[in-house]
Parts: sequence; C-alpha cells; structure tokens
Amino acid sequence: MVALDDLFKAADFRDAVEGLASDFRAYHKLPEIHQLGIVVSDVEMAAVQLEEKGIGPFFITSGNPVLWKERGEDGNFEGKLGFAYHQGFELELLEPGKGSEFYRQFLDPEGAMVVHHLGFMVPDVDTWAEDLSSSGYPVWIRGKLKSGPSTADFAYMDTVSDAGLVIEFICWKLMGVRFNTPPSIFHAIGRIEKWTGKRSISL
Repeated sequence: MVALDDLFKAADFRDAVEGLASDFRAYHKLPEIHQLGIVVSDVEMAAVQLEEKGIGPFFITSGNPVLWKERGEDGNFEGKLGFAYHQGFELELLEPGKGSEFYRQFLDPEGAMVVHHLGFMVPDVDTWAEDLSSSGYPVWIRGKLKSGPSTADFAYMDTVSDAGLVIEFICWKLMGVRFNTPPSIFHAIGRIEKWTGKRSISL
C-alpha cells in the first residue's frame, strides 16, 4: 500500500505520483494519470486534514451509482466521496461505503490515507477495459454515476498483483459530450459547502 503522506513527503510530489505503477503503465500504454483514488475512513475528516495543508476545498458528495457490477454480478453500493485537485492531479477521497467490501479491504488499520487506484480519463471505458482484460486483468467493478445531465462511466480493473494498486478507466459526459470538470468548479462548490456548513451534497 502507498500512503498519501509518503507522496507528500517526497522531494517532488508530481515525480512521486508518476512513479506509481510506472512499468505497468508503460507496458500497457496507459494515458497520463488523471486521478489518485484515496481510501479513508471518513471523507469529511480527511478533507479537513488535507484542506489544512492548502489542498482544495473539497467538493463532497454521496449517493448510489446507477450501475454497480462487481465481478460480473449486479450489486448495490452507497458511498461518499470528495474531489479536489493538487499539482495537476485530481484527488478522490473514498469511504468504504455500504453494499461492497471493494474499498473497505484497502483501509489502513492505522488510519493512513491509502492510494487505492490510479484513474485515467478515456474516450470509451469498455474499450480500454476489454483491452486490459485481454492481458489477464479482468474488470473488478463496472459502474456508472448519474446526476442530472452528467454521467460518469468507470471500470476498476483487477491489477493489484502486478501494478500494486487498482487501475480505473473513467469517462465523464455532459449531455452525451465528453468533458473534464475544471478544478475551479470542484473548489468553488467546496467553498460553498464550507460556507453553508453542509459538507456533503446528496446526488
């Protein structure tokens, strides 16, 4: 497991992130790292700790994916997550949630914030997932988030044995058109949440 604090302690944060699963990423010709998925016991508490380091503010939300298929079986999951950017990387905080052990099994017993996955923005999640599956790394979770006109397709791949962590493919769309949420949007919503005292919005 890689602790987020270890990346912060490195001489260069970006270099430390780029070193994660570097051989695996190069061999499979993966795109640039977009996201660090970080498992924490409490998203709101973790957000406060990171905001004290000058990161964020975090946009925090909770809800149920409209699709959660784990190892090919339909399931239901309810969770809470938070988003902010740091040095060009999206940081996604993830609680264990309910309905699956997928995130919980990566919780650090000492309470450290643990890097669970690397996320990559791709034009088509299933195409990239099928390609990596053909190399012996099956889809662990296939999911979809939906809020109003926006959707987020995602696939977590079972790559821990060789990459050291989970690989995730992500595709955000707004009214059917691909888009990446600018860091300023996440941080602006995070400021509003802090100002109102409501740190989590239900989707």
